[in-house]
This record gives sequence, structure tokens and C-alpha cells, in this order.
Amino acid sequence: MQVEQNNLFVGNISFDIDQDKLRSIFEEIEGVEVLEASLIMNRETNSPRGFGFVKVKTDEMAEKCVNELNGKEILGRNIVVNIAKPREERPRTGGGQGGYSGGRRY
Repeated sequence: MQVEQNNLFVGNISFDIDQDKLRSIFEEIEGVEVLEASLIMNRETNSPRGFGFVKVKTDEMAEKCVNELNGKEILGRNIVVNIAKPREERPRTGGGQGGYSGGRRY
């Protein structure tokens, strides 16, 4: 399985940035074509969690974005931009223990 190098993780995003603004930050870089931009939202409050993902057309564009935007201050926060790692499958917890696995120890 080949890892896509054109999918970027963007962290430490100001809560005042919406998906359109996130997209425009990357599109302002000359020669970069954004295919997709998404903010990760809190399921319960529907508010941004402060990070998201941006997918650009090529690996070269992704590298340019990392070089130009990683550590850059945007709306008072230094954003983090790097190549996104593939999502790992996490084992599901079960047994009705509320996410706690293991028995009690007395």
C-alpha cells in the first residue's frame, strides 16, 4: 500500500477559521491546487477541534505547503502543517466497562 504524500495534517488552527478560510490559506501559495479542505468538528458541540486536513493535487505541492506554512502565524496561532499519516485501526473496547479495560484490583 502506497502512502499518499499529498494529504496534509494541519494543527493548532484558530477556532475562528472555517473550511473556506482553511482552503484559501493553502490556495494563496503560488502553484498550489487544493482538492479538499476539512476541519475536524466536535460531535457533541459541532465546534471546531483545532485541526483539520488539506489534500492538494501533487506530492510536490504538499511539500511546498509544509515548507511555507509550517510554523506560520495565522490569526494569532502558529499552525502545524505536515504530511498526514495513514489512519491506524484502533481496537474497539468493549465489555460495557465504559472504555475502561481491565479488572479491578483491590
